[in-house]
Amino acid sequence: MAKIEVLNREVQIISVKDDDYICITDIARYKKQDATDDLIRNWLRNRNTIEFLGIWERINNPAFNSVEFDGIKMQAGLNSFTLTPKQWNERTKAIGIISKTGRYGGTYAHKDIAFEFASWISVEFKLYLIKEFQRLKEDEHKTLGWDIRRNLARLNYRIHTDAIREHLIPPELTPAQISLIYASEADVLNMALFGKTAAQWRSENPGEKGNVRDQADSAQLLCLANMENLNAHFIAEGHLQPARLLRLNQIAIQQMRILTADSRLPMLEGGKGIDVDS
Repeated sequence: MAKIEVLNREVQIISVKDDDYICITDIARYKKQDATDDLIRNWLRNRNTIEFLGIWERINNPAFNSVEFDGIKMQAGLNSFTLTPKQWNERTKAIGIISKTGRYGGTYAHKDIAFEFASWISVEFKLYLIKEFQRLKEDEHKTLGWDIRRNLARLNYRIHTDAIREHLIPPELTPAQISLIYASEADVLNMALFGKTAAQWRSENPGEKGNVRDQADSAQLLCLANMENLNAHFIAEGHLQPARLLRLNQIAIQQMRILTADSRLPMLEGGKGIDVDS
């Protein structure tokens, strides 16, 4: 369930079999707050509406009852013709319009049909509806890309911790000492990419939830996933931590320049990267 705001009206959107269905009851409220069902029925009485719905169903619905549809189309436009969404669905096995009950109840239509209904209600409302819907989809795509990269970074972190366990942790260490080594190596990546340790980030952002990696953008997460693999490789080769930190910082600078096409990179103040002697 998603919501957008169109001309100060809240419009609900649901997902049905990976398709977006927009609440046309909410759209109808823009025209007439207390008679939304009447508006939808009047729209369905229109012959142009019936023809549009029939074409949409034939394109998208293999089970559409074309014979029953032809009978409905012959009556459309007559003074005596009436049709509700429920009757339309029962008679034609249509899938483009659905009705929901409960908290988010109302009549929903596939986005193609909802935009058509919005045109009938108000051309202005339709234009703003399309604009806000597109903005919602863009935000969802950005979030999806972030989630994929965050999960990739988490998966690659297993490679990183395995290398630490195999090459940096002697068997005689206590659990507390082992935790310090894992934290120290995690901060190698944090320093190389973000220019600060996890503790420094928390100190600077006391009100933020999560950690520095939860606040990273998609480019940073992709770079982080790459560095986890590289640091695991450097550990296995026996490189000491200061040398790995310097090398990873140089790699992070190079990769972020490529990924962002921008020289304003997450490095220590002064733009000179990591100083291993500091």
